[in-house]
Amino acid sequence: MTANTTPIFTGTPAISWATADGNGGTNGPLKTANTNMDGTGTVTTVFTAGANGSYVQRIVARPAGSCTASVLRVFINNGSASSTNTNNVLFTEVSLPLTTANAAAALQDIEVPLNFALPASYVINVTLGTTVSAGWAVSLIGGNY
Repeated sequence: MTANTTPIFTGTPAISWATADGNGGTNGPLKTANTNMDGTGTVTTVFTAGANGSYVQRIVARPAGSCTASVLRVFINNGSASSTNTNNVLFTEVSLPLTTANAAAALQDIEVPLNFALPASYVINVTLGTTVSAGWAVSLIGGNY
């Protein structure tokens, strides 16, 4: 079989971030819980694949201050309504630790490796497992084909 004998590379870097908590917030970190495990309910889109698909490398979650422990859930959506559970799959989840803002010490980022090609128009959505006070800023690093 001779298909796909030449590797392809992304043509344009793509960095995006969650700009609302999905509950009416604007341009701020994720704060509000969604306990649904099927990608439905209140979700926040962190990335949408380009017209020719995209390569998604990693998600970076950064605490915006003091937060209780939670979990970040990462869903792949097929580009259709996230309110239909069959359009979503839980790709991974990662524990987010208790954080305490401190002027003398940096808060630590949490990185979630992805490293896969995402078909055109597919979406990466994220949710938090519990409501937190300061919130988590979530960004995605990748590239469009």
